[in-house]
Amino acid sequence: MKDTHDVHIIGGGLAGCEAAWQVARLGGSSVIYEMKPKRYSKAHGIPGLAELVCSNSLKSTMIENASGLLKEEMRLMGSLVLEAARAVSVPAGASLAVDRALFSSYVTNALEKAGVSVIRDEITEIPDARPLIIATGPLTSDAFASSISAFIGSEGLYFYDAVAPIVLAASIDMDRAFMASRYGKGDPDYLNCPMTEPEYQRFFEALIAADTVTRRGFEEERSFQACMPIEAMAQKGPKTLLFGPMRPVGLVDPAAGKRPFAVVQLRKENGLATLYNIVGFQTRLTYNDQKEVFRLIPALADAEFVRLGKLHRNTYIDSPRLLLRTQQLKENKSVFFAGQITGVEGYCESAMSGIFAGINAYRLFKGQPLVSPPDHTISGALLKYISDEANTVFQPMNANMGLLGAQGRKTDKTALALRALKILEEWSSGLGS
Repeated sequence: MKDTHDVHIIGGGLAGCEAAWQVARLGGSSVIYEMKPKRYSKAHGIPGLAELVCSNSLKSTMIENASGLLKEEMRLMGSLVLEAARAVSVPAGASLAVDRALFSSYVTNALEKAGVSVIRDEITEIPDARPLIIATGPLTSDAFASSISAFIGSEGLYFYDAVAPIVLAASIDMDRAFMASRYGKGDPDYLNCPMTEPEYQRFFEALIAADTVTRRGFEEERSFQACMPIEAMAQKGPKTLLFGPMRPVGLVDPAAGKRPFAVVQLRKENGLATLYNIVGFQTRLTYNDQKEVFRLIPALADAEFVRLGKLHRNTYIDSPRLLLRTQQLKENKSVFFAGQITGVEGYCESAMSGIFAGINAYRLFKGQPLVSPPDHTISGALLKYISDEANTVFQPMNANMGLLGAQGRKTDKTALALRALKILEEWSSGLGS
């Protein structure tokens, strides 16, 4: 790879395309290395850049929703993905959905007109060219994933993702839960949701009757043996969960004065304690059934889910140990990671990551100070989350208002969103070129 461009980008997905667009907007040159059409992953099918492989929806446009707020922040940063999506949108109510083929063509053509070079070849080794942005996404090829693993350390790369649901803390019925650790060991770090035998039986029957998502062709069942879905555990028998994630041993419900029949444990997901992860509840249940079944847990009867559970093929790095807020590697600051490979979840989240990786890679090339959006923006909060060393058990995260401290009220979320937009507008106006 010849060092003839200001910034080199591996991967022509949403993050890579946004990074190249930002470099072009700042007056720089970049090259994207994209393996299609020379080689396709099992999920890709069109030769253009920025291919949407799952849903054609970029989710909500309402600013009291984190996805809608993120779009407005991207607009302020001159996002190509958002421009393209709005140009080729299809009717979807309060959501932004697109014609996939037209979307890919729009992005590809816009980058070519902006002078971005695109080299259609598969990269299998980390190149020497710098600054370098790695934006190969959740379906990074096995060959390049091996190269990344060797570059960052074998323990820094994950290939399969078992994600448990996350709920907004303010939506948990704290009168039906208690803080404790098993046998009183250490600090009372877990929020415990007790269940009586009839409550557990009702939950169990609903769980084994619920619908699951069909596994995609590139997600072999063998990949998930180490992280069995909770519904699969339940199928082994009505008592299996009582010896697994719902075991009550070592816990006493202070309200009842005795050990509960079953218990669901929640763990803090962020430093603000506005988000809680349902421990051990990785699942393939459909989103609608997850909400119905998990709300049968008494303390979660009115739970607001900011992320639902899933198991899927997802290559991502251990960002809290590896990345700075600027998306640079801590040990090699001329190498950046962007997009879903960093642990951000979702189309717009990936594109946002690419925006700031592109800005910072070019600023590094120009010898300028690197930047990161303020904490009180959804962009800044998400980049803070993936680079926070306090996240000792790291799982990918989508944008959600809990990261900004939302308490579940629509007016609260709207106020936080308006504040975020004002902060980002003021901050971005001072970036210069």
